[in-house]
Amino acid sequence: MRSWRGVRSLLLFAVVVFAPAAAPCQQADRGETPAEPVARQPVEKQKRVLGIIPNNRTYPSLVHYEPISAKEKFKIATGDSFDRGTVVLAAAFAGEGQLTRSNPSFGQGVAGYARYFGTAYADLVIGDYMTEGVFPTLLHEDPRYFRRGTGRAWSRVLYAMGQIFWGYRNSGRRGFNFSEIGGNAAAVAISNAYYPDNRDPASAAAKLGTQVGVDMAGNILKEFWPDIVGKLGRKKK
Repeated sequence: MRSWRGVRSLLLFAVVVFAPAAAPCQQADRGETPAEPVARQPVEKQKRVLGIIPNNRTYPSLVHYEPISAKEKFKIATGDSFDRGTVVLAAAFAGEGQLTRSNPSFGQGVAGYARYFGTAYADLVIGDYMTEGVFPTLLHEDPRYFRRGTGRAWSRVLYAMGQIFWGYRNSGRRGFNFSEIGGNAAAVAISNAYYPDNRDPASAAAKLGTQVGVDMAGNILKEFWPDIVGKLGRKKK
């Protein structure tokens, strides 16, 4: 699976680049609640972050919250899994894995890269279906990411990271995000079937940390992307 070093780089990029860049767009924190939407551009129209990362499950706010059906949850998972951006991400992770020889049994060359790519893409697809479709349906949780959109940049970073562990249920109430943690744990367990190397508890824990770290970085990017798009739009005008 993807290395923790790559995840740390992605998290660092998300926090250092996006949070400060969005800061000028924010007002001082005046007690707004996370449910107050101030997005300058409808999030629904921004299907990708950075033109690559799928953005199908981001929702602008919790105002007038309505739960989604199991069918809609699996539709989100399918959209994320078979998006061209997911293929690009899998190709990038495969290249990183081959360069670091994270799975020596895969070998090198074109054949080795094909194995790295196939397993990296499988990681993404299985993870999406487990965290956005299967577990949310079974546990009656909402897999969507609800933007805060207000407040100071660093408070929004913490909010985005925190939603990985403390999510929303179909009732609209908050609670521990079993779908995120349990879904990724299930994906890691399944991955042992196609990863011949490092099948031990320590490696499994590292893989789970990687999966959760990638999703955490994704939340930060999704939180600030509409602000970046709005700021760039004003500069063009």
